[in-house]
Amino acid sequence: MEEDPQKFHDVVDRSLVKQYELIKILTERGMFFWDYGNSFMKAVYDAGSTDIAIEPDCPEKGFIFPSYIEDLMGPMVFDYGFGPFRWVCLSGKEEDLENTDRAAMECIDPNRSSQDHDNYIWIKNAHRYDLVVGSKARILYQDAIGRVKIALRFNEMVRKKEIGPIMMGRDHHDPGGTDSPYRETANIKDGSNITSDMSVQCFAGNVARGMTMVVLSNGGGVGIGKVSNSGYGLVLDGSKRVDEIIRSALEWDVMSGVSRRSWARNENSIKVVRKWNEDNIKRGHITEPNIADLDHVTKTVETLLSKRDQSLTSE
Repeated sequence: MEEDPQKFHDVVDRSLVKQYELIKILTERGMFFWDYGNSFMKAVYDAGSTDIAIEPDCPEKGFIFPSYIEDLMGPMVFDYGFGPFRWVCLSGKEEDLENTDRAAMECIDPNRSSQDHDNYIWIKNAHRYDLVVGSKARILYQDAIGRVKIALRFNEMVRKKEIGPIMMGRDHHDPGGTDSPYRETANIKDGSNITSDMSVQCFAGNVARGMTMVVLSNGGGVGIGKVSNSGYGLVLDGSKRVDEIIRSALEWDVMSGVSRRSWARNENSIKVVRKWNEDNIKRGHITEPNIADLDHVTKTVETLLSKRDQSLTSE
């Protein structure tokens, strides 16, 4: 790589093409393949195997294999507003982590959804598996409702001095904080998946709502120029002020992404938005997509064209 960078580049390209050829053989034999979204398919395309694109002359229109966001994470998780949010026990104490685990578990209703059932089992057993490396931190998939509920509970515990301060955050791999057409926004099919407005709006909204730290960055996971990320950190210091930030900012951070997905006509997101509007009628309203009845449109157009033809004939 150091002595002959071009040769290194060529060897990597040959390796990518070889992997692609082997994947095609496996899929022809019945294996299901999806791309993690780290630009593997785009890299294969750039290496010369243009047939990996649906339209070989236009990779922007997608590839012959789906991203796992399209088949799994999008419709099952992100469209509902679920994603990996995090907390760090700033005291560094093991007992604080155990107390937050128990509190989070008590905030989750395993019967509310299949996602919450999985989350309940995960957090119930998290300590047993001893997955903590370094900081006393935990990751737990939750939607806006769950994040707000858990964060308010943690802040109350800090206020009562049951635990030390907590830093809340989330992964970039989340419903609303990242624009990445090859990964996070791969299942947004209205053409806006290639824009970075969602991450920027998420960033600006979190700044306005008082998050402790807010970051807008480019790159990460899929490479510079292919993704825009908005991240945040919120210190739970036990104050009532932070309670209000939790209610406003955590919900904004998630629902801005769910809204975007609903405008792209993602069925599960539309359901979540409608439920949010019903539950928050005095707080605000998320515009819902008006989906036309295709049969009605077709019949209307045909009727109008028929009338026009009759009019032209009579003339």
